[in-house]
Amino acid sequence: MKIRTIAGHPMPQTQHQASRVDWVDMAKGFCIVFVVMMHSTLGVQEAAGQTGFMDYVVAFARPFRMPDFFLISGLFLARVIDRDWRTYLDRKVVHFAYFYVIWFSIQFIFKAPGMAAEHGAGALPGLYLLGFIEPFGTLWFIYLLPIFFVVTKATRALPPVLIWLVAAALEIATVETGWTVIDEFCERFVFFYTGYLFARYAFALASGAQRVPLLGLAGLLAWGLVNGFLVFAGYAQLPVVSLLLGLVGAGAVITLSALMAKVGANGGVFSWLEYAGRNSIVIYLAFFLPMAVTRAVLLKTGLIEDIGVVSLIVTAVGVVTPLIFHALVRSTALRFLFVRPERFKIERRPNAALAPAE
Repeated sequence: MKIRTIAGHPMPQTQHQASRVDWVDMAKGFCIVFVVMMHSTLGVQEAAGQTGFMDYVVAFARPFRMPDFFLISGLFLARVIDRDWRTYLDRKVVHFAYFYVIWFSIQFIFKAPGMAAEHGAGALPGLYLLGFIEPFGTLWFIYLLPIFFVVTKATRALPPVLIWLVAAALEIATVETGWTVIDEFCERFVFFYTGYLFARYAFALASGAQRVPLLGLAGLLAWGLVNGFLVFAGYAQLPVVSLLLGLVGAGAVITLSALMAKVGANGGVFSWLEYAGRNSIVIYLAFFLPMAVTRAVLLKTGLIEDIGVVSLIVTAVGVVTPLIFHALVRSTALRFLFVRPERFKIERRPNAALAPAE
């Protein structure tokens, strides 16, 4: 076992994959599963006109689902933020822009018939162009993430505490303009910046949970009870409360992921979740179609009556199918769906023809 330092905190480096951290991949896998679960469950319930038991799981996860995803995304930023702007923009902006354009266009093609029926075929070009200003469908995360990267680097000369306080104030203010980029930026940036600014404490939390598992489990139990009470009592979305639940919930996911990595990574019982985390962007980009098809088939055939079970199956298919598709196409001409070709880079590196989605 080797030791390296990230964000000022020493961490173990496994030999099976020296560039990754098990519990971070676990956390990303945990989050992407809950993201797919949310879209799957709400979509099934809306189409069926009724709710199932999965609605409670989705509601419980709402305070921490996206906050943790953004916080994890900021953990390693300290390693690259000092790079020159050309390199930084290539890896943190152009990279995600490429995949947004590809998958936005794919989603638009599938949804175009419905939009044409509702708005008329003549409205399609304008609706397509609108997608470059207003994030389309489920893709708003990879649209917003590059903005976070740019804002964080551009404000490096300012006191970090000031940036964090402004970001926290924006989240507490509950900004609602109707524009996704503005509203989600105000609601989510504080979590991304927290991941960047306090990365060493996140790694210390994970390390502590692995050293003293019983304490970590006790903390998770206490958090679960408080989070559940505030959610189902209707207090979770109150100003300040939502911020605290997001931050504490992210800490809970880090703790849980660290414990899972301790007992079940690297071929263990939770290795599938680690794999999903390593390929979280693959799942995020491609889950919409298998999710929609599975939902339609199950609801139209009526093979399964329990809406909760239908939601669970749709979630599983939404997570697994993109991973299978990715494995099938990554050595074919279709690999451009998940791998950015050299010609779409502004940073030129020798012997690097392709840049993977993650």
